[in-house]
Amino acid sequence: MDFKRSSGILMPISSLPGPYGIGSLGKPARDFVDFLVRAGQAVWQILPIGPTSYGDSPYQSCSAFAGNPYFIDLDLLAEEGLLKPEEYRKESWGKDPARCDYALLYEKRYPVLRKAYRRFLDQRPVPGYDTPYSDDWYRFVFLSDGWLPDYCLYMAIKEANGMKDWQAWPDDLRLRDPDALDAFRAEHAEEIGFWAFLQFEFDKQWRALRQYANERGVSIMGDLPIYVSADSADAWAGRELFEMDREGHPRRVSGCPPDYFAVDGQLWGNPLYDWNYHKRTGYAWWIRRVRHAMNIYNIVRIDHFRGFDTYWAIPAGQPTARGGKWEKGPGMELFRTLSTALGDLPIVAEDLGEMFDSVRQLLKDSGFHGMKVLQFAFDGTDSADLPHNYPHRCVAYPGTHDNNTLRGWFTEETTAAQRRQAREYLALTETEGELRGLLRGVLASPADLTVVTLADWLGAGSEARMNMPGRADGNWQWRAVAGACSPKLAAEIRTLCVRYFRAKPLPGPAAEEPDSAAECKKTQPAAAASPKEKQLSKAEKSAPVRSKTGKEPGTSAARKK
Repeated sequence: MDFKRSSGILMPISSLPGPYGIGSLGKPARDFVDFLVRAGQAVWQILPIGPTSYGDSPYQSCSAFAGNPYFIDLDLLAEEGLLKPEEYRKESWGKDPARCDYALLYEKRYPVLRKAYRRFLDQRPVPGYDTPYSDDWYRFVFLSDGWLPDYCLYMAIKEANGMKDWQAWPDDLRLRDPDALDAFRAEHAEEIGFWAFLQFEFDKQWRALRQYANERGVSIMGDLPIYVSADSADAWAGRELFEMDREGHPRRVSGCPPDYFAVDGQLWGNPLYDWNYHKRTGYAWWIRRVRHAMNIYNIVRIDHFRGFDTYWAIPAGQPTARGGKWEKGPGMELFRTLSTALGDLPIVAEDLGEMFDSVRQLLKDSGFHGMKVLQFAFDGTDSADLPHNYPHRCVAYPGTHDNNTLRGWFTEETTAAQRRQAREYLALTETEGELRGLLRGVLASPADLTVVTLADWLGAGSEARMNMPGRADGNWQWRAVAGACSPKLAAEIRTLCVRYFRAKPLPGPAAEEPDSAAECKKTQPAAAASPKEKQLSKAEKSAPVRSKTGKEPGTSAARKK
């Protein structure tokens, strides 16, 4: 896939502003699309949209195919006659509009959605139809047959067993005894239908949103995690896909080896794929998964791309990742198979982390765009992450969802030497503003596509960080507040992107561009300076730059979820 020179914004669906505790697929999402259009942005990058579970990570979903019910817009359900506004507008959806309270959402959202399901059932049969449900329903169920029945059954059994991990279910259900599953289906048909209803509504709202964005020239870049959660419908119903024993217990799990950022490595715990099985079946499951992603996104970012070349395999039950070893992945054979089955693959490869020459070769052979991150650049060397070294065929970021915000990183995580290098390399000035100067470096780079988090456009500090790798709690909560995506901010973003030929000027009379860097700085949303910002000494300017190998603390953040 080829990108024309353009830019986009990374904004998770969960982070959209709105009154009901979390972002949704209705007006909040359409308003953000309108903001992107005003700002001259061509791409809206999001995080995975699957259902979240314990830990709230979108990278640990209970399904590789389902959508997150929390994102279903309640006002749209009311427009369908499935809810009454007073049934959800009077609820308290959290005390802080800038944070997602997932525990509160779990407690309150599902009872509201069950009311919508009850009205959905009461509307059967649909007037004018010979069958109990609409054609849209039957079309959705038919097209989702490869994953929907197992997912809905999994969720119904999970609900009946106190939301326990499937490996703690009764043996006959855990091991998928056919008679036990038939009996459960018969006894819990309505509950199974509830989970199908949620996916139907999610799909309907999602497709309407994608159409709205595409008609306005905005492409949606989705995120495909390489692994699936151990507690997922995919692992329960498809254990042959993974390195599992007959009881469904993983033999080996995922992670990454010890490095500068984590002395014991990172133990993610996802079951590893049985790549020999996938090869014998012609990678059928992967074809189905990537086809599904291509049907819902315009562009697909594949997480942890290096795992398709070599991956870290850790024996199950180990307390850390130290006991793992490198194993060979499927490499280009998988991507050739996908290309043969699906045609042109609109894929961006997340090629961060420890790189081998073989990983670089896989990226080159695939033809996919890789990623570059400015926050990894300032180590005192001619780093590949310095903007002048970016190839055209890449997507450039100031930072990703796994990094701190630019403000948080620059003031709290960099060394004096790194700040000095950044100031000299990018000619940062107080007049322009150092944060805007850092963004300028990425926007002016040769990269075909640049993506900036909304938090960085807002100039937010560490409180807006989306994820801190290795931290179990407190992640994935940040939300933009109402009014953050202002016309003033959109105009500033467009001005900067037009300057570096990533956007077109507004049609008609020339838009008033700030006539000085000082005026441009005025449009930046205010953010209070941290104590460290106030204390940064002029003595930093004489500090030597230390390379990565010098192990200067705070060189950059670990990249993984």
